[in-house]
Amino acid sequence: MKYLDKFEEILATLKNEGKYRIFNSILRKRGKFPNAIWYSKYGVKNIVNWCSNDYLGMGQNQLVIDAMKTALDSVGTGSGGTRNISGTTKYHEALEKELANLHKKESALIFTSAYVANLTTLETIPRVLPNITYISDSENHSSIIQGIRNSRVKKVIWKHNDLSHLEELLKKIPDPKCVVFESVYSMDGDISPIKQIVNLCKKHNAITYLDEVHAVGLYGLHGGGIIERENLQNEIDIINGTLGKAFGLQGGYVAGRKDFLDAIRSLAPGFIFTTSLSPVICAGALTSVKYVREHNDLRNQIKERSSKTKIELSKVGINVLKNNSHIVPVIIGDPIKCKKISDDLLYKDGIYVQPINYPTVPEGTERLRFTPGPLHTDSMISEMVAKLKNAMITNQVLETSNIISFPNKAS
Repeated sequence: MKYLDKFEEILATLKNEGKYRIFNSILRKRGKFPNAIWYSKYGVKNIVNWCSNDYLGMGQNQLVIDAMKTALDSVGTGSGGTRNISGTTKYHEALEKELANLHKKESALIFTSAYVANLTTLETIPRVLPNITYISDSENHSSIIQGIRNSRVKKVIWKHNDLSHLEELLKKIPDPKCVVFESVYSMDGDISPIKQIVNLCKKHNAITYLDEVHAVGLYGLHGGGIIERENLQNEIDIINGTLGKAFGLQGGYVAGRKDFLDAIRSLAPGFIFTTSLSPVICAGALTSVKYVREHNDLRNQIKERSSKTKIELSKVGINVLKNNSHIVPVIIGDPIKCKKISDDLLYKDGIYVQPINYPTVPEGTERLRFTPGPLHTDSMISEMVAKLKNAMITNQVLETSNIISFPNKAS
């Protein structure tokens, strides 16, 4: 069919512009994270993973693994249905209760991913509040953008973390209105001024919807996220979180008032008409959340590891995008060079860091996004820094000062 040629053409364009995405086949080594095995087109190679979102290595925690084995032996594999038709188990209920307690909320609702949780919740809220206006941060995640788009209600974009612009919008937008934003923005690693945003929302009677995906488990004394660290858990109306990053499993959730989540549970097609998470996943997630809550040392370790990585990179002249989070972005500013540096590190040095390009980040800010965790050793950091420097020099990035230095973001 002649129309199908268009797909071939767009793929050729993506490849020529350095924007074509390669999915590397990675097999993690149980008990040896961040070491992994990479299945390349030329053979098998041992690598060190520097871009995993399993921030604390909980996907390798023996207690989590044991909990999943126990559940598997007890109930089998899948849930066997949707939540309302035989797909709710004691594991689902216990996990939701634990997540609600983590955030000091009345209730929580788990989804198959945090993306689905955002998408489904945001597109369902207008079924109760049809005249609502969403006020969305310009740097919000794709799941938020798509959820708001699917809702088909009014939306207004406010400049990233710009409090003056936010208040200007809040003053002129009629009720009901909902401000949607994130705590830790995953690509730049900057942290939003949550307290000031909350104060503005209170002043102007707006609902607050906060995505804490890159913060849950990592901040606060018990891993409740930035809002726990800032003692704001009672000030946020709706919280979105994930089980797939700091907790090392799979799935997402929303936490908030019981009646709100009961309405979402009752009205959302994306929740009602899909098979629920496997009880095996829920069992592992339940153990992981409990463990992470009780082990603040993990949060101290990831903070120390990310700080050390940033310092060591700076020592050799590599600019890191400034932030106050655990994320370490190194801006390359060119998609082809970014991919080439990533390939050199992977093929030659066994160091895996995925190139990040448009549309995930704006054109001209292509980057390598490092996520050092508690299990990255000093020697791993030293080796990575040295190899990255060589790769950047080889590809004429470091010596030609093509690294973009951004001003410090709001913290």
